[in-house]
Amino acid sequence: MTDLTTMWGDGGLRRIPLLRFDEAGLLDRVRVWVLEVTHVLLAVPCLLVLILTLVGWPTATVFVGLLLLHLAVPASAQLTRLHRYLAASALQQPVEHGGYKRTDQRGLAAVGGRPWTWLQDPRRWLDLAFTAFACTGGFALSIIVVALPAAAITDVVLSIALTNPWWLLLVPLDLVLWWILTPLLSRVRAVTTAAMFGSTRAAQLELRVAAVAESRAETLDHSAAEIRRIERDLHDGAQARIVSLGMNIGLAEELLYRDPQAAAALLAEARQTTTDALEDLRGVVRSIHPPVLADRGLAGAVEALASSLSLPVTTRVDLPRPIPAPVETAVYFAIAEALANVVKHADAQRAWVRLEFREGWLRAEIGDDGEGGAAVGAGSGLAGVVRRLRSFDGTLSIDSPSGGPTTVVVEVPCAS
Repeated sequence: MTDLTTMWGDGGLRRIPLLRFDEAGLLDRVRVWVLEVTHVLLAVPCLLVLILTLVGWPTATVFVGLLLLHLAVPASAQLTRLHRYLAASALQQPVEHGGYKRTDQRGLAAVGGRPWTWLQDPRRWLDLAFTAFACTGGFALSIIVVALPAAAITDVVLSIALTNPWWLLLVPLDLVLWWILTPLLSRVRAVTTAAMFGSTRAAQLELRVAAVAESRAETLDHSAAEIRRIERDLHDGAQARIVSLGMNIGLAEELLYRDPQAAAALLAEARQTTTDALEDLRGVVRSIHPPVLADRGLAGAVEALASSLSLPVTTRVDLPRPIPAPVETAVYFAIAEALANVVKHADAQRAWVRLEFREGWLRAEIGDDGEGGAAVGAGSGLAGVVRRLRSFDGTLSIDSPSGGPTTVVVEVPCAS
């Protein structure tokens, strides 16, 4: 499917001025015209699905009705999904649906069970209502946009065919109406589509609250797992060494007068145990908040991380203002995990890291010239990074075709 978001650019229908008569305005209206031609073409399957659905429900008690419903209802879902995509691309805002009720039946039981689930699902009825709109009111809005240029061409043809120049007087009127009405009618249709599916500000806030609740739950799970890991590291590392240290010192006290050489050996071992315990504690601290972040900031920490790897890593950092410490830590660990994957799995000759602010977002790009094929959840450890970033409304995306190169992009909203 063509990415209409790229085709529209920033703003979509909202940014088309009505009375700007220039090349950009013409290009905008051609884009809208193509969109409305698509809507007109989609009205035909929408009408067919509407008829099949209206015939299928009253006859659902027989096999023919069930067959019609199993054809029409899924088709209606796909058509409404396509219309939502078109509206979202034109408006440059998401047009959410909310999801359907699950149908857990399998096999022959699903043939009779699914229609019962569909009957109780308000989202399925919303799909039906939208298909009705798409082939009636929506079709009327779109056909006006499509027909006005055709009317201007028809006027020219009639003027030539009938040798009557009066028809040419209608051409400017048709074109002016097309110029003014095209963005207006297309926006009315897109806004109506968004409103029918509940993509109002309240609905978007509901989705946002749900996303925040999910992120909070994931953050709590991640925090609990981190606490358990820290407890385990302390128990198996520093705590065990400190217990051993106490025992060695106790034995040294007993042997101090009876066997000074044995006591000295125990004290030397205790000193080494102290050093090892201190190193274990430093390792635990590094896993919570690397000291290099506190000492040198994110830019210095990333450069130090890059210089410690076994392959050349180019860094480019443009961070003109300070970064909040929690965001700094999350982005640092994301970069560290991505670079660790490069070393372990990519078979790369070089890598690069770019850090910058972009329109209120802290953006980190980590790339390599390796063999590609990286993915979240493919044993790379990036799934944990994604969970950590979600608590900051951050995202992680991967572009890693087979054969490379691989690019990992981390973006986190970041106020100064």
